[in-house]
Amino acid sequence: MKRILALSALCLALGAQAQTALPTSQAKKDLVNRILVLQQPDVEMLAKNLAQEPAGRMLQEAGRVLQSQVAEDKRDAIARSLEASARKYVDEAIPLVRERAVKLAPSTIGTALEERFTEEELKGLIAWLESPTFKKYQQVAPEIQRNFMQKLVTDARPVIEPKLKALEESVRATLMSTGSGGSSAPPAAAAPAGKTPAKAASK
Repeated sequence: MKRILALSALCLALGAQAQTALPTSQAKKDLVNRILVLQQPDVEMLAKNLAQEPAGRMLQEAGRVLQSQVAEDKRDAIARSLEASARKYVDEAIPLVRERAVKLAPSTIGTALEERFTEEELKGLIAWLESPTFKKYQQVAPEIQRNFMQKLVTDARPVIEPKLKALEESVRATLMSTGSGGSSAPPAAAAPAGKTPAKAASK
């Protein structure tokens, strides 16, 4: 589930099989511009998530290294240092990605809307985006998503953690057999319930 339901629909349109572009007009361009304004907060949210994702992955990997290769009395200090570095990255990266996302939207989302939707369809889309029902959905969707993710983490942990552990052991054994001695952290994917030393800061 995504808070940005409307953009999800547009992404499906962008990925659909090529179609003949519909006629365009200034009236249609105006409607598309109005939709882009309505969707700008969601475009910015996509950019924010995109900027934060690498920091989150790195902190997850670092958390596994801390648990397996760093003395317990040093973990907290190192975790705080990693958190500060991640926060600095996020604070610098989010505005850069957000700016590019807003600039890119007209030539991607806007072009797809203009080519594949009629004026009447665009008017209908605007009515939906401005409707009280959709606005209510946007308000409650984050809570719904959080609850879903919490339930999913709890439910998936018993089946995912053993597989992740087996993968880490396999990677470690492979590294040791090649003479690395297992000194590097295994590049395993994070389990849904994997702990991190800290979370990347968000704006």
